[in-house]
Amino acid sequence: MDFTVIYRNLDFLFLQGLLGIGGFVGGTLRLALPAMLLGFVLGIFVGLARLARSRWLRVPATIYVEFFRGVPLVMVIFWFWFILPVLLRTALPEYGVALMAFVVFEAAYIGEIVRAGIQSVPRGQVEATTSAGLSSPQTMRYVILPQALRNMIPALLTQFIVLFKDTSLASIIGYVDLTKAAQIVNNREIRPFELYLFIAVVYWLCAYGMSRYARHLERRLAPA
Repeated sequence: MDFTVIYRNLDFLFLQGLLGIGGFVGGTLRLALPAMLLGFVLGIFVGLARLARSRWLRVPATIYVEFFRGVPLVMVIFWFWFILPVLLRTALPEYGVALMAFVVFEAAYIGEIVRAGIQSVPRGQVEATTSAGLSSPQTMRYVILPQALRNMIPALLTQFIVLFKDTSLASIIGYVDLTKAAQIVNNREIRPFELYLFIAVVYWLCAYGMSRYARHLERRLAPA
């Protein structure tokens, strides 16, 4: 085993593969962080639509959630990669395709987390705000959502950990994330064991750090 291959290519693996700083449009964090933010925003609307009284909102949101939760993420990436350019009649960059696929896919899971978080708020509080004269939007904004968000945080952080690890699937369309960067180096150095062991450790350290923070936040927000 020769782990000096890691040292010789550390700049490329970290700067390009992990952070997205380099000659390629890539980076694991460059994909994961916007996907988390945009997926969360879209997931809020999906979760609220799932609870809407109107069938015109509730039924499409339910179909959306059940569909994307029932197909593999890799298939969604392939659909966006092969079908969208045909529909739009223009080539799409790997980053744009990967980001759209992750946002659309993750919003289905986050929407269910949002729905469960809202439903976890005691019904009595909603009835109390109605008696106090608050409108439905005011009740949602000032009473339900703040408590629901606190209840959602552990599940959201767990889903974000899954999303961070799943970004490695973007390498199948040529997106230069940490996994693809290791593949590029391996094609030149022919050191698969050392390289893939190294990126496995990097993924584990990042996921473990996020998991520890999630547990800390869960204990901090738990009722006394």
